[in-house]
Order: sequence, then structure tokens, then C-alpha cells
Amino acid sequence: MDHERVARLIENCSKHKMPLRKRHKAIDEATKKDTELTLSTEQRHHHKNDPHIAPVRPEYILPQVQKESSEKKLRGQNKKRTKPFKEKIRMCPLIMKSGQCSYGAKCKFEHDSSIYLKNKLPDIDGVCPFWRRQGGFCKFGVTCRFYKSHVPMTDQEIESEMISNDLDLQERNCLSHEVRTQLRKFQYPFPKSQEYLANFERANEDATTRPIIEASLINAIAEKERKHIDWTDKLYLAPLTTVGNLPFRRICKQYGADITCGEMAMARNLLEGQKSEWALLRRHESEDLFGVQICGNHPKLTSKCVELLNKEVDVDFIDLNCGCPIDLVFNQGAGSALMGKRRRFGDVVRGMSFVSDIPITVKIRTGVTDSNWNAHSMMNDFQQWGAALVTIHGRSRQQRYSRLADWGYIRKCVEKAGLLPVFGNGDILSFEEALDHKRHTGVSGLMVARGALIKPWIFTEIKEQRHWDISASERLDIFRDFVNFGLQHWGSDTQGVEVTRRFLLEWLSFTCRYIPVGVLERIPQQVNQRPPRFRGRNDLETLLSSNNSKDWVKLSEMLLGPPPTGYDFIPKHKANSYDNTNIEG
Repeated sequence: MDHERVARLIENCSKHKMPLRKRHKAIDEATKKDTELTLSTEQRHHHKNDPHIAPVRPEYILPQVQKESSEKKLRGQNKKRTKPFKEKIRMCPLIMKSGQCSYGAKCKFEHDSSIYLKNKLPDIDGVCPFWRRQGGFCKFGVTCRFYKSHVPMTDQEIESEMISNDLDLQERNCLSHEVRTQLRKFQYPFPKSQEYLANFERANEDATTRPIIEASLINAIAEKERKHIDWTDKLYLAPLTTVGNLPFRRICKQYGADITCGEMAMARNLLEGQKSEWALLRRHESEDLFGVQICGNHPKLTSKCVELLNKEVDVDFIDLNCGCPIDLVFNQGAGSALMGKRRRFGDVVRGMSFVSDIPITVKIRTGVTDSNWNAHSMMNDFQQWGAALVTIHGRSRQQRYSRLADWGYIRKCVEKAGLLPVFGNGDILSFEEALDHKRHTGVSGLMVARGALIKPWIFTEIKEQRHWDISASERLDIFRDFVNFGLQHWGSDTQGVEVTRRFLLEWLSFTCRYIPVGVLERIPQQVNQRPPRFRGRNDLETLLSSNNSKDWVKLSEMLLGPPPTGYDFIPKHKANSYDNTNIEG
């Protein structure tokens, strides 16, 4: 503190006969300001030496919020989250589709469009994502939040718009009503799975015949012809739960991702024909090398699921999730739990390979616990079981996402794999890290997960081997593209707008961790380094770096208009919840 300045302040207060109460207030404010400046200087020095805090240039660092020592580190999911918004009065979908409703007076939806329009939320400024692209048609009709942009089009406009934009709206892998009915009534045929399961049951009944049956299955799998995929030097966007949705994958494709994969789907739910689970398998026209990821704990589930997907969806490969660390999945014997059950693991992968005409891939971790890393001992088995590719996340299930991924162990697995292609995954946030890992491990390709969430242009950086000092306006344009893709995917009615908003906010809870290249004191930023509070080079860049969920909602207003009254967003993951008042709900 500057004691001379405070002494002069006291002298002036006495000279001008300032009242005692005001005099104390002025001295307290001066003392507080000096303390803040001193704290800021100390914090800057601390951040410079702390390896877990990103090195931001001193001129951009803001005074840091001091956390109480008793405050616990946030882990897991926020279970008390706000429920998705629903309109109080909703237009009947049957009336919208055909003009008639078979339920009549018993229908719980509104049939009178004038009553609906009186209660409808205000329209959003902008253009309907469907109207012009579909030649003056929008399936959401009066419920579209861009309804005022539904202006009649000329024949010439209709022809030019439909030719240029038709492919952009195409999505594949929708389950037909007939197949869903068959699944729910347990009438769908699974001939290949039944053949495999008969062998599986015989092998379990008699231990002496098991080696013989396994050998015959391995031979049958080896002789089977499948679609060939060249995995060499590919960049693979990891299947990401919640945030790895179709609009986000389209963004990553624009910036250079070679391989995309749908979010993890539970095999049991797919076999039951659940609409929400089948929605995870949707594929956009731009996804030229696309797979789906399933999770299951028994060959009866996984083999039937693969046979079903092989017949009913258009995919290039099917991935088995053996890396999910979530307790709900692990306690059922699925996900990373299979790493500790070698025999069951083999039965599952063999069954999938036996019934499939497309490549089967496997995503694993180093092991279940830190004391027992066993992935390297399975590499030869994967090839015999019929896997076409193995992706290794360089952490154990026990680690979850703590500590750095072990790329030295990934190299050990590559050496044991022989001719089997292996992809590495973990902590890639710059092109230097990507090139270094590939050079020193010998992996066939790289999978990028959190790095793509923080900055989806990482694929461009890796391919062009440069640091992209992307501007705040360019980043906002990326979010604008995401919103357009989201409205095309989830719909332009109120429900579609709010679903798009929710997934945009979930993504913003990751992108706020990005630190612009021009703000960093030392590049590159590492994924395990937390950004300190800093100001950007302009107001928009500062807003994009905010870790407050209320600022994320402000960003969504710029793209989707105001949210419903009383709207409050709480991120799915507690680690992304920086406002404790929101966490308590």
C-alpha cells in the first residue's frame, strides 16, 4: 500500500473539514483499491509459475476471484438441472400435418391456430431454415419461430433455391415405423446372431469344447469379406456424449475432421426401438466416413444390435465402447468394465464381428485401475476377435479425466498390435502435440475429443501445422453456423429453438476455456491448464471467454433471441459450473 498517498488523503480530509464518516469511507476505498492492485500483482506472479494455469500475458489478466479453502472441487454431473422448456399451449401435430385429428375433443393439443398464435412466444428476427430451401414450405407452419419470414416465392426462386440447398437438409438413418413395431413386439429376425449365440452357449456348457468352438469362430471371422477402410493418417472426432451431436459434427467436418462417429447408444435401448436412442444414429450428408458407437455387456445384446444396424442404417463402421467410466454403465458390466472381463470381452467382440458385414472397431482405456493396465496384453486378441481398429485413451477408468494421458503406454500398445491399426487419444489441443504424439508412438491416426470441443478448428491447425489466431467475430460465426445446423436438425418451432439453445450452451461451457493465441504469453495452450480470468482484445472476445453461465445465455440471445421468462441454464457437468448459486439450483 502507498502510505504517503493515504497520509495526503487524511491531510486533505482534515483541511477541507470532511465529516468523520465520509473521511473513513474515503480512506477505506483507497486502501481497498491498493489491496486489489497488490493482489493482482501477486496473482500474476503466481499464475506465471503455476503449471496448471495457462500463461496469459500480464496486460490481459483481470483480478482473480478468491475461492474459500473449504470449497470442494466440483466433480460429476448436475442432477438438479432445469427441465427442458415446454409451451403451455401446443398446436396439434395431426392438425398441422393433415388438417384433421382423430382424437377430436379428447386431444390435449390446441386445434385453433388463432388461439395458439395469441400465446405463442415472439418470432425471432431472421430467416426460416426451411422455407426458401424447400421451395416455400416449412413443416412447422404457424409454430415456426421464423413464421414472419414465410413470404411467398416465385417459381424461379423455388427452382434455384431447391437445386442449390437440397443436399444440405438431408439426414439418414431414420428407423421406419414397421421395423420399430417389429422390435417392440420381438418379431424382428436375427438369424446370424442366433447362429453365433448357439455356438456361444455350447462353449459355455462344455469347457473342453470351448477352445475348438472359439478356433472355428476365429477362422470364420478371418475368412469373412468386409468393407475396407484406409485408417492411415486420419483425424477422428471422438464420439462425445451430449455435445457430440449432429450439428457439432457438421462444424468439425467443415474444419477438417476425417472421421465422425455418433454419440454412444445403449444396445438394449436400440433393440427396444427407443426413438431418443435411434436419434443418436442420424448421419448428415457431409459425413463421408461415419460410424456409430454402441455399448453393451453381453453378446446377446451386442450381436443382435450389430445385425440390426447392419441391415437398417447406413454406416461405415460400428464401434464398441469399452472406455466409458460412468458408474451407471460400469456397474452393469459395460463400458470400461469389459476391460476387467477378458473372456466376456472376447465373446462380445467376436459376436459383433461374426454377424457384421462392415468393420468393427473398439475404443478402450489403459485398464480399469491405475495398478492394472492391461490394454497392451489384449492387442493380439483384438485382431483374432475381428476388430479392424483399436482406439486407446491413455488413461485408466480410475483416472477418468484427471492427470495427463500416458502416450508412452499408447506406444507400448502400438508395438504389441502388429498390423492392427491403432489410434491414440488424450489431451490433444495443438498441432505440435498431435505431430509429436504421432511421431513418437507410431499410431495410425489421432482421435480428438475435448480439444475439438474447446476449439473445433484444431483439425485445420493440425493439417496446416499452424496456430490459428482466430478472431472473436469468426468464432461467433461458428456458433451461428451451429445454430443454423441445430434448427435444421431439431426444428424451427419453440421446442427446436430451445433444444438448440440448450446444446449451444453446453458447448459454450467448453469453448470458454479457449485462450486466443494473441493473448497467450507462451504457446501452445495445454488442455490441463485452466484459463485465469482475463479480458479479450475486444468486448466480444471478453464475453466469449467468460465462465459465467449467464454470459453464455447472453450469447445465445444474440443468435436465438431472448429465452423464455425465468430461463436458467445449469451445465451437465459440475466442472463446467462456475456459478455456485446456479449449482445449488
